[in-house]
Amino acid sequence: MGILDSYRVVDLSVAMAGPLAAMRLGDLGADVVKVEPVRGEWQRHTSAGGAIGNRVNASFLSLNRNKRSIAVDLKAPEGQALVRELVATADVFLQNYRPGVAERLGVDYETLRAVKPDLVYVSMSGYGETGPYAGWPGQDLLVQAMSGALFSAGAPGAPPAAAPFFLADAVTAYSAFEGVLAALLHRERTGEGQLIEVNMLDAIIAFQMQELSVYTVGGVVQNRSAEVHAHTYIRAPYGIFATSDGYLTLAFADLDVLSTVLDVPELAGLDAEAVGFTRRDEVSRLVSAALSTRTSAEWLDTMRPHGIWCGPVYDYADVVDDPQVQHNGSFVTYEHPTEGRVTTPGFPYRFSRTPPTVSRPAPLAGEHTAELLRELGVDAERYDRLIGSGVVASDDTALPDAVPAVR
Repeated sequence: MGILDSYRVVDLSVAMAGPLAAMRLGDLGADVVKVEPVRGEWQRHTSAGGAIGNRVNASFLSLNRNKRSIAVDLKAPEGQALVRELVATADVFLQNYRPGVAERLGVDYETLRAVKPDLVYVSMSGYGETGPYAGWPGQDLLVQAMSGALFSAGAPGAPPAAAPFFLADAVTAYSAFEGVLAALLHRERTGEGQLIEVNMLDAIIAFQMQELSVYTVGGVVQNRSAEVHAHTYIRAPYGIFATSDGYLTLAFADLDVLSTVLDVPELAGLDAEAVGFTRRDEVSRLVSAALSTRTSAEWLDTMRPHGIWCGPVYDYADVVDDPQVQHNGSFVTYEHPTEGRVTTPGFPYRFSRTPPTVSRPAPLAGEHTAELLRELGVDAERYDRLIGSGVVASDDTALPDAVPAVR
């Protein structure tokens, strides 16, 4: 039993931020019902980094475990009626449509609140529900570029470099996840549901509470460095440095200690806090020259006994094989009916009494349509009509113990 057992979440979101937020609720035990178009969410069918599955791609698998799927045509009045019936049994509703779409489909907050007054409703967007950018596409890279963060690293004149993963989507997902948990706690205390609005731009701005405050409070602008340096607001040496056979990371080193370990007398006696900003390029240049003379492993073995904060630079193969990652159980492995053995990142939290588990693999589109309609009390005649008219689709044949058609 999970910590959110007995809560039901209706997930109409697509892509990453919404599905990730809903999956985290499912990881904690909530019954997450993914409402998809009759042909399935578009991301099922789009190659993720060239990884093409048998019927479900890697991206969809990674974002949709612990969910059931019902495939419904939301443009059909009967499809909208079915979703309202489902919402009447739910505690949480998520959508990340562009502004105006939820209203057009009859799944906006005011409509669904009339169905379920204590509903916790999450509306996710790129830039906000209103305002000059409300209609803009809320895509991760576009939001990263507007966040200000891309000028906090790199060399002057060099092109800004974005995070090599969907940072804005992930931050937005966790903001929504946090908001749902807080709203459910409020509902437990008061009986009141409410609307939660989460947008990607606000989420990634809030994620930079330290950096942006250095500018808004301290008035310090982002001055990028000519030499290796990972963050404009942190003193040198700080970044990823080349060694004779690869790279290592170095952070917040005492310059006097570093002088001895690297055999760089120019660093001896320097106050890191004083010169780490004013002579940043000089310090980084001296450190870079020294580190290039030996292998990463040699330097790590040399520096760690001196308390210097340093570490390796991994690729994905290194991450998966790392002993600490394996000790933590950072990945989960389970069997999928069409994709076979699936390994994906696991859970970022631990509970002593209610640990998260993978109770369901990512569903096939409409895999649980018959099961869910039975729970709503749909009889055989209505089920046949819904299937025959294309309002819903069902794929309940993938598992040996699949739920039979409603009859």
